[in-house]
Amino acid sequence: MSTSEVPNTETLAAESGPADTESGPISEGLLNEVMAQLSGADIEIGGPEGALALLNQAVIGRVLDDELTEHLGYEKGDPAGNGSGNSRNGTFDKTVLSETGELDLKIPRDRNGTFEPKVVPHGQRRLAGFDQAVLSLYAGGMTTRDIRRHLAGVYGVEISAGLVSRVTDSILDELDDWQNRPLESCYPILYIDALVIKVRDSGTVINKAAYVAVGVDAEGRKHVLGIWIGDGAEGAKWWLTVLTELGHRGMTDVLIVCCDGLKGLPDAIETIWPKALVQTCVIHLMRASFRYATYTDRRKISAGLREIYTAINEQEARTALDAFNTEWGNRYPAIVKVWEDAWEQFTPFLRFPPLLRKIIYTTNMVESVNYQLRKVTKNRGHFPTDTSALKLLRLAARDITTTRSGTAGTGTPHWQLVLNILEIHFPDRLPRP
Repeated sequence: MSTSEVPNTETLAAESGPADTESGPISEGLLNEVMAQLSGADIEIGGPEGALALLNQAVIGRVLDDELTEHLGYEKGDPAGNGSGNSRNGTFDKTVLSETGELDLKIPRDRNGTFEPKVVPHGQRRLAGFDQAVLSLYAGGMTTRDIRRHLAGVYGVEISAGLVSRVTDSILDELDDWQNRPLESCYPILYIDALVIKVRDSGTVINKAAYVAVGVDAEGRKHVLGIWIGDGAEGAKWWLTVLTELGHRGMTDVLIVCCDGLKGLPDAIETIWPKALVQTCVIHLMRASFRYATYTDRRKISAGLREIYTAINEQEARTALDAFNTEWGNRYPAIVKVWEDAWEQFTPFLRFPPLLRKIIYTTNMVESVNYQLRKVTKNRGHFPTDTSALKLLRLAARDITTTRSGTAGTGTPHWQLVLNILEIHFPDRLPRP
């Protein structure tokens, strides 16, 4: 199939008139003409020889010609070029990889050899869109083998494992910038949690903890603030390192920190932000409780524990815990101990109205992030290095909450009402516009 079968975009653009502003940058007339020619030529839309690939090839060829015209300063065949000191000097063939497959291009040359194409620079064998396609597949959890198989099957492009690694490695500097970006001075709410990943270390595959921090800014938008990899034990000492880094990046105050019941973690938090309120995640408490319960009793135990965390105040919560202890304490003393040990960090949220309680009683936000991170790591039995793990996790985390609906971060329902509650309970600490 030759490029002559591709619709003449220059002619169609001239015939279709001005763009229809309601249809975006491509007019309805132009689109109708293109679709009519495609239908008449019986050309497939996708695939390495499909319409998208051929149109891509034709458009890039036109852009290359326009770039050379701009470089020379006169149109092809224009007498104004006579005696200009430079002229067109044919083309040379070049094959590049694109998001639609391999493209066979004819790169124009000038006689003086001073023309440097911008759309396809000399020495570049991949268009930017191709790298973005690989990165998108990688961030979605595909392994190197999966990506190679996908590109071969869909676009007819055979690439090496080394090329996939080079493309994904090219994002490392950008991810480092993302990880070290300056933060807001105050985040009203901070969620922290960790997930376990497997990494090869000194020839042995071991468990390591990937620490995740998600902050809610003064506009109610949630952001993944960073991901760090530590040893296999989720320890308060490691969290202190993470929180210290957040402080160095400009985060000087947090109103509420939602976390699990890790021993020593409240002290680590208060070391960095002395006025922060530490709230233990109720979901973590429930999971810890179910660890000691038989499957047949879990429904009844869940109902009893619900009376505790939905109480109207701490006194009523204590009454509910005592009632739970009376009914289940002899059979499950370990469950009662879980709640007794966490009581000081569990009860703070009971002082707030239900609207704010719903936001802070659980680390569901960071749990949701962790769920998506687990999705992109589950295809890998383990990572060869910490760097490879961080590359994937940070790329996925950055894409999770960086842009949604054109706005940075994801929103928090009823945030204006929540702000009023926070202002009452934490006067003069919220950032001012």
